[in-house]
Amino acid sequence: MNIQLGIIILYICVLFGISIYVKRRAANSSGFLFAGRKLTTTLVAANIAGTAIGAASTIGVAENAFQSGIAAGWYNVAWAAGAVLMALVAAGKYRELNCTTIPELFERYYDKKGRAIAVLGMITIQLVITSLQYLAGGAILSSLLPDIFSFQGGMVTSAIVFIGTTILGGLWSSGLSNILSVTLIYVGILISTITIVSNQGGIQAISASLPPTVDWFGPVGGLGLATIVGWFAVMMTQTITAQGPVQVACAAIDSKAAKKGFLWGSLFMFPVGFACAIMGVAARAAHPDMKATLALPQMIMGLDPVTSGLTLAALWAADVATACHILLAAGTLFSQDIYKRFINPAVSDERYTLVNRYAILILGMITLWFAFNAVGIVKTMLIGLSLTTAFTLVFLFTMFAPGLCRKNSAFYTTLAGIITLFVWQAFPSTQIFAHPIYMEWLVCLATFLIVSVLDPQKISVTEQREANESGLCKC
Repeated sequence: MNIQLGIIILYICVLFGISIYVKRRAANSSGFLFAGRKLTTTLVAANIAGTAIGAASTIGVAENAFQSGIAAGWYNVAWAAGAVLMALVAAGKYRELNCTTIPELFERYYDKKGRAIAVLGMITIQLVITSLQYLAGGAILSSLLPDIFSFQGGMVTSAIVFIGTTILGGLWSSGLSNILSVTLIYVGILISTITIVSNQGGIQAISASLPPTVDWFGPVGGLGLATIVGWFAVMMTQTITAQGPVQVACAAIDSKAAKKGFLWGSLFMFPVGFACAIMGVAARAAHPDMKATLALPQMIMGLDPVTSGLTLAALWAADVATACHILLAAGTLFSQDIYKRFINPAVSDERYTLVNRYAILILGMITLWFAFNAVGIVKTMLIGLSLTTAFTLVFLFTMFAPGLCRKNSAFYTTLAGIITLFVWQAFPSTQIFAHPIYMEWLVCLATFLIVSVLDPQKISVTEQREANESGLCKC
């Protein structure tokens, strides 16, 4: 049997084995969606690191580095900065509030329409992120086994594995699988980076083979400082309110585990980015006409069968780790904030768990369609994540400046964020900033402050906090 194929099959079997093993622990909704709120510091760290180290942080970083140099690795540092901010500002609060989603929190403090518009925006974000994992999965499998998988066939196969393991094991499966995945990612990528650089004669030899038009090994490279700062703005914004990180924080055994888990998770994120960036630059030196998205997988395929199989399995592991967790987040948003809140509030726990699994299946199929139409992994990811600006701004004001919050703040700020992103994409003449995140913050902050002046109805923060502390708010 082909060695690379054998490694991939073994990895798939282990993933499904873990999912089947923990299936009984995910028999009810709390176990399936939030691991019974018993994630230890280690499992929180593995989950958030696995969520971060996905398609954009590996294949996408190499794709950017192929064009702009190793400065592309700052993307992962931006993710790590977001995890640190989450640990210091919000992770403990989410666990103490015993909430499940940001839209639910919005209704607690604001109103029903604030919850409704938030869940629509957040589900869209989750679908965009998941679709990019399929895109990278297709690139990996088609490079690894071109006689078996086409690019499209690799995406379909990736979707089947991502959706299948998520439906079976939920967050418990994600946490345990991510320990394996993060370990595999580090071993495979670090070995490959060292081997590829050595085979090409070292960094100096690679540098000499590159065109002089870009500062390939400079701190900014061909990206520009505004782009890199924009990455930090996006990742530090989205980590506080994107459903994936929020769900991990809410599933921690206590607030201390949530905080420490995010801090440890941040340490695992950034080294992988620069390693992938170096391989992307090496690919540009060796194969300048190569398709940028395939730079990393095809470079790795030039190594010996065991190393290439292990590393490409590691890259695929990165996609599995992210896709499973984000799919679960999307399913949670639909089931908790649409089905249970507006369609069937009296649903039994058994039926609710089943609805979650069906939601993951259907949303997973929708994301596969998105994947066939996505262009540019990191670019698409960052545009989608910019929408979290409205949610983060509302959350921060609610927790730290509630006197400025009004009943309509959540709805109108979120609406302004959605409209801003639509206008940015539909009318290029409005793109006066280097990245939509800058426009999002400007418009959403202005909207929030205008509503604060015009709307006389304040939110009842004191009553809500008393209800949260006494356990009256059921989640």
